[in-house]
Parts: sequence; structure tokens; C-alpha cells
Amino acid sequence: MLILVIISVTLRFYQEYSSSKAAMKLSEFVKCPIKVQRCAGRVVQKELVVQVDQRDVVPGDIVIFEPGDLFPGDIRLLSSKQLVVSQASLTGESWTTDKTAEIREDHSTPLLDLKNICFMGTSVVSGTGTGLVISTGSNTYMSTMFSKVGKKKPPDEFEKVASALNPQMLPLIINTCLAKGALAMAKDRCIVKSLTSIRDMGSMDILCIDKTGTLTINHAIMVNHLDCRGLPQEKVLRYAFFNSYFKSDQKYPLDDAILAFVYSNGFRFQPSKWRKIDEIPFDFIRRRVSIILETEDKHSQFFGRFLVTKGALLEVLRVCSFIENFDKDEISPFSSDDYQRILNLSEDLSNEGLRVIAVAIRKLKMPQKCETSNGSKREEEDIERDMMFLGLITFFDPPKDSAKQALRRLSEKGVKAKVLTGDSLSLTTRVCREVGISTTHVITGPELEQLDQDTFHETVQRATVLARLTPIQKQRVVQSLQTIENHVVGFLGDGVNDSLALDAANVSISVDSGVAIAKDMADIILLEKDLNVLVAGVEHGRISFGNTMKYVKMSVIANLGSVISLLIATLLFKYELLTSRQLLTQNFIYSVGQIAIAWDKMDEEYVKTPHKSSERGLSMFILWNAPVCTLCDVATLLLLRFYYKAYTDVTRKFFHSAWFVEGLLLQTLIIHLIRTEKNPFIQDVASWPVIFSTVVTSAIGIALPFTLIGKILGFSVIPISYFGFLVLLFLGYFAVGQVVKRLYILVYKRWL
Repeated sequence: MLILVIISVTLRFYQEYSSSKAAMKLSEFVKCPIKVQRCAGRVVQKELVVQVDQRDVVPGDIVIFEPGDLFPGDIRLLSSKQLVVSQASLTGESWTTDKTAEIREDHSTPLLDLKNICFMGTSVVSGTGTGLVISTGSNTYMSTMFSKVGKKKPPDEFEKVASALNPQMLPLIINTCLAKGALAMAKDRCIVKSLTSIRDMGSMDILCIDKTGTLTINHAIMVNHLDCRGLPQEKVLRYAFFNSYFKSDQKYPLDDAILAFVYSNGFRFQPSKWRKIDEIPFDFIRRRVSIILETEDKHSQFFGRFLVTKGALLEVLRVCSFIENFDKDEISPFSSDDYQRILNLSEDLSNEGLRVIAVAIRKLKMPQKCETSNGSKREEEDIERDMMFLGLITFFDPPKDSAKQALRRLSEKGVKAKVLTGDSLSLTTRVCREVGISTTHVITGPELEQLDQDTFHETVQRATVLARLTPIQKQRVVQSLQTIENHVVGFLGDGVNDSLALDAANVSISVDSGVAIAKDMADIILLEKDLNVLVAGVEHGRISFGNTMKYVKMSVIANLGSVISLLIATLLFKYELLTSRQLLTQNFIYSVGQIAIAWDKMDEEYVKTPHKSSERGLSMFILWNAPVCTLCDVATLLLLRFYYKAYTDVTRKFFHSAWFVEGLLLQTLIIHLIRTEKNPFIQDVASWPVIFSTVVTSAIGIALPFTLIGKILGFSVIPISYFGFLVLLFLGYFAVGQVVKRLYILVYKRWL
């Protein structure tokens, strides 16, 4: 027993230590230097800019940041220049947000919508600025999301069954099955931190996923260039391209998307024939960027000097006095009808999950003087006025090609997908439709907050798309699914906003590109954010769970059958069935042979559906099948008692030998009946490791009474006629067992 315990503990320790070590390497923070303004000098203090590690930043520091920097704490902006921040790790939204120091926010503004506050864990996409660190560490907004993280999860049904039964080899069999599954998943680019999560993945019937980066590529793609009536117009694209091409202050991802669209679709706008005169950079008051361009190509219809403006729709409309009607080929004054028509078009596009920016131009007089990059002065009058509205540019974060196939494969295996995201409902709905997720029942976080408890649970069970969720709402959704319908829930997330849900889920999954807290909370880390990897994980989990349950079923049936047989034997015989040494030897040989179960295969039908442990289900399974083992034992006892007259002290050694062989062979062969709902050896044959283990274990058991070791253990030679009886006995066992199996499946509609 000590040897088996050592093997089991060593195997599990090695596997989980190796996985944890690999996960720690992924989770390590790369040292991130932060520029901080601090006082120096004892006599005469001076303000110096120094670089410190982000972990050394304290409240009161003034930090200086630029593109690519992570905010080391919650920061109140002091100054900013075209600052764009990604808050995806907190909100789950794929789009960036603008931040500015030049604003006073209202008390009613939601925390994450504050324009003058940057939060720990978010990052600078573009622009620069300075800010006062107001909180770090456990006092940051991020830390408020972790107050319930890390609490011990209650034992699941399998753990309750295992604790109640705990056959001798169960820990070793479990660890062997799970370690084998972990190695197989490692080949599929998964790092398994917790071995038990493999078993839970096999039982998982609901997978909650975010949208950004999982269903989508997390990269803006330009879709179309439309006039005010929603029709494609090349002129709209031409000037949007010039604005992005000549823009030098800071290029955003949307600029890259416009340039990529033009180049990949074969447009020839000849920017070399244009000359940039000046640039009015983006700021968060105007929310637009303007470029002054000039061309001297007199043969071109675009000859002259132009102001080209691109930006937020409302801010561009605010400076427009004219509109170009492409259908009539005329320019007309901008009317209220035009304004409303453009807003309606923008709303329709947003409902389709598209992001919209506007484009406008104004033709300038050639002699007009403007401030240029070398410092000359611009006219005092505001140049962004009386512009002509051209149209809209639309963008989309497209779904991954692999997502639809992976979701279909998961559905075929009985795993339902639910999308839990902080992004907008319209955008999420469009993506879900394209990847095959039903959008019949959708809801948002604010709507969930209005529901009472019972309605909340009903809605969560029915909904497939839940958008604009806060971190706490994601956690509540996961807990509701677990509690009300007893689902085994998996959650795939990579942001700070996912940490509570990851902690609550039965199977928590993150990716190597996720934030540190998400990887720390995860049981499984994917080396690539692809749902197809999870499909393979589900298959490995079900194989591991199924093989573990084979041993549990086999052990408890054999043990209960042996106990009943023991009670009957005490009435027929005056001595113990086996000595302590013989019993330990039998258990050791049998137990070592059962390690091969971890390498057994599973029926295809079994892998197609999730399976859960059930105390009641296992109890009924035992009551049906254990009597079959007892029947074999009783037949053997009667044969030994009445045919071989083995009930006296003289025949004790023979009885021990015969009973030892019968018990060992029965426990070795029972796996073939229990492992499948089909006919063993005919419709379904075990894997070669199990067959090999059965042959070797049986051969050792039969040969042992004839060896020197057998004599030391107190065995004697067994007559050949007894082995003929055993052949008939086991043929009868498989026949009766198969009848009982069919009756059990007829009553309970499945094989446990």
C-alpha cells in the first residue's frame, strides 16, 4: 500500500509541478519601467524624471506615459495629448476609449466612463500625458473585483463519491488517467495546471466565452464607404485615405484599416501627386482630425487646396454646412432632413455591429495662409467650418474562421455555448449570428439588474447572448447556471473583468496572452486562443472521466460482491477464505494490473455527450450488478464445498489456492463487462494495454500456486478439472452479466 501511495503522490506532484512551472513562466511580468517625476536632493530639491519598475510606484507619484505603457495604478490625468487607452482588460470591449485631462466629470458618470481617470491594468494605445497616482495595489479599482476570489470550492459529485468509496487504487488510477489526459492536451497546446479540471472538462455541458479575441480576431477591418443614403462612393474612400495617409501625429488602428482596405482592393489614389500643407491633430474636445492638402495637377478634377476632416460622426456634422448629393451630382445646403437621415443610417449600421466615422471636406483658396509644421501662423479664424459632408466609413471586428466550426463541434458533443461580454449588444449579436450562435434570446447587464431573483435565473438559463455585463454580473450568471440546473460550467476569459467568473466556474480557462490575474485563476491555459483546442480538451476530459469511472464501478461492484460472498462463506466453512498475506498479494497483483485502464479507449457514443457523477446513480448501478459477482462466488463456494469436499483443515490449502485464483480472475475480467454497454470481446474489444494487462495478471494468478512463492504463501497445487470449471463459470458470468446490463439500460436508458 505504501508503494502504491508513493507512486500516486509522485505522479500527481510531478505533473502538477511541471504544469505550474510552465504556467508561472507565462504569468511572469516582464519588468515594465515607468517614468516618474520625483523630488531629489536634501538641501535644494529638484524635480527629476526617473525610471522605476511599475511595482515601485506609490500614491502621489506623477507618472509620464506614452504608447505601450501600462498604468501602474489608478491615475488622475494632469495633462494629455491625443490620449487613447485600451480598457479591454476591465470592460471586455474591443474598441479603445479617449481620455483627456481637460474635463470635469459629473458625479453621475459611471466609473469606467470617466474621461480623466485611467485605471490600473489598462494600457496606452496612442498619445502621451502625465497623471497623479491616486491609488495602487489593493486600493485600486481592479482590486475591488477580487474580494470573493480564491474561496475554496465545495466538493463536486465525483469527489463525494470518491470520498465515500475510495477503493485502494482509486488515487493512482485517477492520477494516471488525468496525467495521461494532461500529456495529450499538452500536445494540443494546452497547459493543465489542475489535473481535476480535465475530469470537469469532460463533464462540462455549458461553455461561457467572451467575444473579443475568442469569436473575433480582435482587429478592426474596414467594411464600406457610404454616402448619406448608404450607397458606396469612391470619393468618400479617397478623402478618408488621404486623411489617414498624410496624418503624422499619431496613427490609430482605424487608419491602418483604411490604408489596408485601399491597398488590398486595388484603388489607385496617387498620393504622390498631393502635398501636405498642415495638420490639425485629434483632440478630445473636437474628436476629429484634419489635414490640409494641395495638388497642382490641373488635369485632375481635384485640383486645388482642400481641408479633409475625419472623426466622430456628431463632431463632423457639427462643422458641416453643405452636403454632396452623389445621386444628383450636386452640392446643397445641409438641412435638418439630411441630418436626421444620416443619424438614422448611422444607427442602422451600429445595430448591424459596425463602427462608424464620418468624412467631410472643404475647398480652400490657394493663397490662404496656414500654420505649417515649421511654425508659421495660421489665420485666426477657425478653419474647420462650412464643410461639405461626404459620407461614412464603417468598420467591423470580424469573426474567426475557426470559431463556427469549433462551436458546431462543441454542440455535437453536448456543450452549449453562451457569450458573456462587456461589449455592445448589437455588435455581439452580429458576431454570434455569423458564427452560428442563436440570438433568439439576448439580454444586457442593465436589463438583468432590473429582474427579480427567480426571473433572473430563468432568463440566464434561456439566454445565449449576454452583453454589457460587469465582472460581478458575469460571476452571477455562472453561479446561476451551476445552482439552478446543476450545470458543469466552463468559462474562457483573458481579462481582469473575467477573474470573478473564472474563479466561480467549474473549469476556468485562459490564454497565454491574458492578463496575469486571469492566468493565475485559470485551471487550463491555452497557448492559442482557438476554440478547436477546447474541443480536443473536452474529448480528453471525457476519456479520462470515463476510464476513472470504469475503475470505480468495477471496484465497488467487486468489493460489494466479495462482502456478500464472505457472509455466505462463513456459514459453509469453518476457516477464513484467505490469509492476510494471500489477500494482500491478491490485491497487489490485481491493483497493479488495473493501471492499464488509464490507456483504455472509450465508446464513440460515450464521448459524444457530457457525463456527471451521481451518488444515487452509482448506488443503483451497484445494486444491479454486484449480485452477478456474488452469484459466481457462490457457485465456486458450492463447488468447493460439495464437489471437492474442501471444508476441512486438511483441504484448507487447496481451498485457499482455488479461491485465490477465482477471485483474482473474476476481478481482472470484470473490467471487460463493465467498460462498455456493448457485448465484450464481440462488439467492442478493449485497447491492447488492457488486453495485455488482463493476460499477464491472469497468467500470474494461475501460475502462482505452482511456484515456490506460492508454497511460501501457503498455496497448494490445483487440479486441472478446476480450471475447466472456471472456464464455464466465466462464460456464464458474461452471459448473465450481459442480460443484467441490457435490463439496466432498458430501465435507466443508459449505461453508467
